Amino acid sequence: MNPSHHPFGRRVGVHLGRPIWEGMRTADGEYVFDRIARCDAEGQWPLDQLREGEILLEPGLIYRRRG
Repeated sequence: MNPSHHPFGRRVGVHLGRPIWEGMRTADGEYVFDRIARCDAEGQWPLDQLREGEILLEPGLIYRRRG
């Protein structure tokens, strides 16, 4: 877990052996879990799948800005 990302809320699942938290706090605000990112053939998560107000956190979790 990146030290600048702080989980909050309940654990809503597990992906690739790591917990999925209901939300994350960052220096930019609060984000809530939205979906699991699509992975390409090289095992990367293309950023073109992000919409405005979303962030991608390892391991391929997309969170959207709260509110």
